[in-house]
Amino acid sequence: MDSKRVVVKIGSSSLTDDRGQLDHVKLHDHVAAIARLKSSGHEVIVVSSGAVAAGYCGLGYPARPVTIAGKQAAAAVGQVMLLSNYAGMFGKYGMTIGQLLLARQDFERREQMSHAYSVLSELLKRSVIPIINENDSVSLAELTFGDNDMLSALVSGLVHADFLAILTDVNGLYDKNPNEYKDAVRYHFLDHLPDHLLDETSTASGSKVGTGGMKSKLRAARTALSLGVRTFIGTGSGPNKLVDIIGGHGNGTYIGAEHLKPSLKVTKQWIALHSPVSGKIEIDDGAVHALMQEGKSLLPAGVKKVTGHFLAGEVIQIIDQKKHVLGKGQVNYSSEQLNEIKQLPSAHAMAVANSTHPEVVHRDNWVPWTTVLFTDNKKGVTNHDAH
Repeated sequence: MDSKRVVVKIGSSSLTDDRGQLDHVKLHDHVAAIARLKSSGHEVIVVSSGAVAAGYCGLGYPARPVTIAGKQAAAAVGQVMLLSNYAGMFGKYGMTIGQLLLARQDFERREQMSHAYSVLSELLKRSVIPIINENDSVSLAELTFGDNDMLSALVSGLVHADFLAILTDVNGLYDKNPNEYKDAVRYHFLDHLPDHLLDETSTASGSKVGTGGMKSKLRAARTALSLGVRTFIGTGSGPNKLVDIIGGHGNGTYIGAEHLKPSLKVTKQWIALHSPVSGKIEIDDGAVHALMQEGKSLLPAGVKKVTGHFLAGEVIQIIDQKKHVLGKGQVNYSSEQLNEIKQLPSAHAMAVANSTHPEVVHRDNWVPWTTVLFTDNKKGVTNHDAH
């Protein structure tokens, strides 16, 4: 088996008992499987839930808190408990862990996203197992990931992972609810995720300690696929479960063809999935063809209309003359400059704007809309914008 870079997402229900407390037997089962996978030559990053579930009992709550302050306090206590247990258990295998807490803001700021990539790359280089969780104790409610499923997908893209394993208490995706229909059939493999599966899947979590249901896992899988990462959703037990999953013998559903397109560079991931949109540029048919079919940059001559106020370096949507969204790009000119130079030849435009950039948007800073979709990022292009 070739060496792979694997992201393993472990949900709260897979880490806690019926009372919502940290289950050391379950935790050790995961650690043993991760240690076996790493010993097999793979690089492993863990995205672990369970901090709030592990911490609320220690604060005297009878059940998982519902207030923001209660959740954040439970996360602060539980994160210490969780990482202490991880460190002790991995230490028995002679393995070192590192902690990284991420918030949505860390992805929305290009420089911080690059720093996150750098530190994860260095930890892997040093044979450390990064354990990532959302920074629940300080995250703003409107800027959270919602659950660690989407966080694991974004991390898998960020580190250019080969595989994302989302471990849960359900053994994969079914054509209908297996708890209600005895004839429900499980999907073992899907080369893509059709819209109807997402539409028909419930948003409800199957666990009283978790925040994400199957729909959140499918959304995460679709995002991972757009970033070039194959995904597994399912369950398992024993030290060989992750080796079996990577080998195609897991108890769940595999999503994504064997050979996906290469993952985007970190800069393009930021543009596609995290950057706020500051305006729109409408382009003519010739520019559409050059951009979409020939892989060329957008030049001033192709710009028909500028909407909104933006500065050079900000991200804009590019649309055609029928108002269809084509994608997002980082622009080299401000909206004021573009209104002066639109439809001009590049040399003339550069002279008028006193600029060294012949391109309005360089192809290296452009991402088509098919990559921008399905991230639940309210600041970016959505599926509805594309139609």
